[in-house]
Amino acid sequence: MKNILKETMKERVVFGMTVCSGSPAVIEMMAMCGLDFAFIDTEHNPRSVGDCTELVLAARAYGISPLLRVTKPDEVEIRKALEIGAEGVIVPHIKTIDEMKTCVRGAKFPPLGRRGIDIGVRSAGYGLAEYDTDYRTYSNDTELVIPMAEDFEFIDNVESLMSVPGIDAINFGPADYSNSLDRFVGYDINQDFISGALEKIRKEAAPRGIGIMAPAGTTAESAKNLIDKGVTMVLMSSDYNILRDSLKSIKREIGRL
Repeated sequence: MKNILKETMKERVVFGMTVCSGSPAVIEMMAMCGLDFAFIDTEHNPRSVGDCTELVLAARAYGISPLLRVTKPDEVEIRKALEIGAEGVIVPHIKTIDEMKTCVRGAKFPPLGRRGIDIGVRSAGYGLAEYDTDYRTYSNDTELVIPMAEDFEFIDNVESLMSVPGIDAINFGPADYSNSLDRFVGYDINQDFISGALEKIRKEAAPRGIGIMAPAGTTAESAKNLIDKGVTMVLMSSDYNILRDSLKSIKREIGRL
């Protein structure tokens, strides 16, 4: 099982989309349209990590990198996400150094973390895969650990949190960040306090070689706006948002008849 996203990120900005529907067909279409990664969500829907196996398999079959968002910083849940074949794990609402360290402990093998090992899992090729080094080293080198900065506690302590070793990227969530401050502005990245928080992350991420993920809309302009602010992993909306907007457009057209 080859992991390619981390290497691609060294060469250029990467693009993905959030998958809320749980549909493997959506992931297959994303891959056919040239997106780099699928952000598979379990936080805001009823699915568990194990329920995402078919989605991960669809991504792997079509050559798009599956990143799986778990529900919380939990070592076992993080490990299971990677063991079913996710190329990276996204962990929501990180507020403390201990939670940041939990992300690494669950995702990385020693000496970086304390991830438990079983060779008979998909991420290890069920013991049949061959690696240039070994399974533990390959996993540590190529699988992505992506905590989420979506609370004021993260931004208030951004320097100490991002000093924790073993982090590959940070996912900035402007909607939840503004919500945590009771200043909800949705995904408007151009609000001064939102772009200021993103800049704080950028200043800590750049010298450490840490990527930054953030949500755009569906246009080149929205993506370029993020890239200009230092974002290296651009989320081009979600399947639900795109479906909703299409249905609203259909409704308007029907109303003209």
